[in-house]
Amino acid sequence: MNSMLLRPHPSAGVSGGGGSPGRRRIVCSAVSFGGRGRGRCRRGVAVAAAGAEASWMEEAGVAVLEEGVRRNPAVSDSYRPPGLQRPNATVLEAQARVCTGPEQTRPLGEEQAMRVLDTILRSAMGELKDEPVSSAQLGAFFAGMTIRANSFPEATQWSEGERRAMRLFWPRLVNVLPPEVKFIADPEGTIMANGLTGPRYVGQSTAEMRLVSALREVLAGGHLGYEEVQGVLKDVLPVELVSANSTMVSESLLAAFLIGQRMNRETDRELKGYCLAFDDELGPTPVADVKSLTHYGEPYDGNTRFFRSTLFVAAVRACYGEACLLHGVEWMPPKGGITEGQMLKFMGANTHLSPLQAKTLLEDENAGFAYLSLQEACPPLYSIIGLREHIKKRPPLATSEKVQQFVRARGRESMVAGFYHVGYEDPLLMLMRRRTVHAGLVVKGEEGALSMTTKERSAHASKGLPVNHCSGFRTPNSINFSEDDGISREGFRVIVNAQELGFESTETPRTDRSVLKNLELGLAALSGEKGPAYDRIVLNAAMVDHLLGCTGAEDIKSTLDRAREAIDSGKALSKLMNYIKISHKVS
Repeated sequence: MNSMLLRPHPSAGVSGGGGSPGRRRIVCSAVSFGGRGRGRCRRGVAVAAAGAEASWMEEAGVAVLEEGVRRNPAVSDSYRPPGLQRPNATVLEAQARVCTGPEQTRPLGEEQAMRVLDTILRSAMGELKDEPVSSAQLGAFFAGMTIRANSFPEATQWSEGERRAMRLFWPRLVNVLPPEVKFIADPEGTIMANGLTGPRYVGQSTAEMRLVSALREVLAGGHLGYEEVQGVLKDVLPVELVSANSTMVSESLLAAFLIGQRMNRETDRELKGYCLAFDDELGPTPVADVKSLTHYGEPYDGNTRFFRSTLFVAAVRACYGEACLLHGVEWMPPKGGITEGQMLKFMGANTHLSPLQAKTLLEDENAGFAYLSLQEACPPLYSIIGLREHIKKRPPLATSEKVQQFVRARGRESMVAGFYHVGYEDPLLMLMRRRTVHAGLVVKGEEGALSMTTKERSAHASKGLPVNHCSGFRTPNSINFSEDDGISREGFRVIVNAQELGFESTETPRTDRSVLKNLELGLAALSGEKGPAYDRIVLNAAMVDHLLGCTGAEDIKSTLDRAREAIDSGKALSKLMNYIKISHKVS
């Protein structure tokens, strides 16, 4: 079966900008169609032009911006890396039901179970050439079935329909499935008939042997230690091709491991193993000479519905010395939504910087923020993006990757991360404390991202924590206690009410996967155009400053005014435009 690996691609080149027309027209051609949007962009660019060198276009490679609409996809789905095999839709739909938590799992009915197992059988026999079931899908699906049988509560164990379907198909499947999949489906020989392979299976290499040993515990519903998780990850990642269609480690085993750990609900020790496993992958972490640095941990799979504000918030906060490091990927499953990488690439920025180059941009007063792609910052984790699409549900890495520290600071360090699902607020804060930063903040923003909303909460809002729920820790003004790492902190929990801060309740602008629309909204706001996008950028910049305890942010009203001034003066837009230019010049 074809590999799910994501092949590395070369960094984006820069084309010349000689003979380019004026700056006003260039940016509009990259971010808008039609009269209204073009006018908004022109006002923004006029402000930025006042504070930038006239030659910035040639130096930054304006041809990239000028041809943005023609060369870059305008919809987030289009950024899915070419060459990745698509998962089988029938099995993927079943994975969404059975590869999740003890309470969330929805057992398959008999008809669906029959259809899924028939699809797997025909694929294993080579009959589905156009849409085969991948090795990763087999590993994830059967891991889900095994964990449910071994450790889930009765309500989410196998249904009668699933049992009947398996009794019918397993005698045929056992003759065509590879040994590692038969191991995953019945590791101890207690679930299926003819279960002789599982108890005897040890793997095909040293790395696989360690993975199989850990998997036995995971498939039984158990947990691993910190060192065990780190050891497995370092043994098997990056997943490397040994031929066109095979890898050093079975993708079935790796997929089973990743989804199995998430189904069992990772312990703090396991999450720390994922979070810290590759800290030293590229050598010593660069240290930026800045007074304050905030690490932004947006969900890597992006936004599919609402305006994503963090890129523009970073430009605002950079205006008053709050350096910001963004990190992520251009495209990530399962949502495959709008990301900072897509927006920066669309505008012509270099999105393939090394951590050392990011350090330089953080220190540059003309920029003051930076974006790092996982491809450069942590190649082992980048190597399994394709595999993650085929396991369907988010693995533990979806949590731990938001708490990375690819660059350190000589001054104060803070972390911000978005979350949605109940149960991940405290683990994220735990990981931040493990990073020994001075302040940490988790936000339940819209779509589980970082963007807080100005929309008033409905009386019929869904149960659970509301949007704009924030919790975290920060270094207190008066030190009365200390922690093991030597940094004293105080905790807080708050629900941000935008109306109490003077904001009008407005609907969040919808972007519906349109990178173009998200950029149009953000650039119009940075040009000073008032409205929902402007308000959200101001709210998110100021609240992060205030809640993290940043310098000059004790009073929330003056902090909001500071964010507005950064926009209305044109400084924030200039920072963003400067970043596009400077990102191509750092060495």
